[in-house]
Amino acid sequence: MGETCGVDETLRASGELIDELGRIGLRYGDAPPVVLPTRPDVVIVRAGSVVVKAHAPGAGREPLAARMRAVAGPELRGILLEPVTGEVMSAGDRLVTVWPAGTPVDPEDPDAAPWEAGARLLAGLHSVPAGALPPLPPAGGPARVGRTVARLASGPAASAAERVVRRAFDSLPGLPALPGPTGPTGPQPGPGLPHAAGERPAGPCSLAHGDWHLGQMVRVRGEWILIDADDLGVGDPAWDLARPAAWFAAGLLEPEVWHRFLAAYRAAGGCAVGAGGDPWERLDLPAQALTVQLAAAAVAAAGREGRELDEVEQVLIDSCQRIVRFRSACHSADTQ
Repeated sequence: MGETCGVDETLRASGELIDELGRIGLRYGDAPPVVLPTRPDVVIVRAGSVVVKAHAPGAGREPLAARMRAVAGPELRGILLEPVTGEVMSAGDRLVTVWPAGTPVDPEDPDAAPWEAGARLLAGLHSVPAGALPPLPPAGGPARVGRTVARLASGPAASAAERVVRRAFDSLPGLPALPGPTGPTGPQPGPGLPHAAGERPAGPCSLAHGDWHLGQMVRVRGEWILIDADDLGVGDPAWDLARPAAWFAAGLLEPEVWHRFLAAYRAAGGCAVGAGGDPWERLDLPAQALTVQLAAAAVAAAGREGRELDEVEQVLIDSCQRIVRFRSACHSADTQ
């Protein structure tokens, strides 16, 4: 009986949240509110020309408010979508923001994916000095890797895939430590790494989106623009290229597409990898970290859905195994 009540309470709370988002949508929008599909920890309601976003549980008000001040200012205009209002509202225990509605990338039409437009927008974002913006927290990319891996089982309860992902994470130098019940665990910045991976001193190339992929773009008034400032901050801009780099390295992104993306980024003056030379000197660690993150998310999703890993997910696990072998070989060479 108690279990049933708990489920009903969860559904009721979810319904109350959606109702409150709908009321906010009616305040700023011009059509009846409709819930849009998104990732499990976020709720988005569209009300005609606006979308209302309930951020993930536990999101900090001050970091989000700082990011909202940055995207509401003129320095990022035309690069990151400006909010309808810079106010960070609340609905129950969730933080809520309001944005113009746009047309997302069509996942059913990969040939029309705006890789070059995304590259140019990232190059423009990275050219904005972090010091020109209101003070920002660290970009969220590196910490997201650890949070995703930390959700996997460990010890005897872990599956073979979970053990592979955790070994790959442990092999990567300089990442923020895994959160744990008794404090941080996992890799720490080592000798020669004065900053954790993804962190760079503030300067003309120190602004990063923090979670870029094609789903973080919409078309507004005929032009593509970046969305989602949840992880915007000071950090290594190479991490914004890490997801397509990881897909390419795993064999899941066509080489021609990767090279188009990289060429467009460089042609637009992107500073994360420089105008020439080997981009992997800057991308190797971020791409490997994103591979681990994607593999961890895939294993967690398969576990929630009670199914085996699909073909693409297994490729990510195989890539994690290669990372372990590569990092082990590098460590052995360094100690000889």
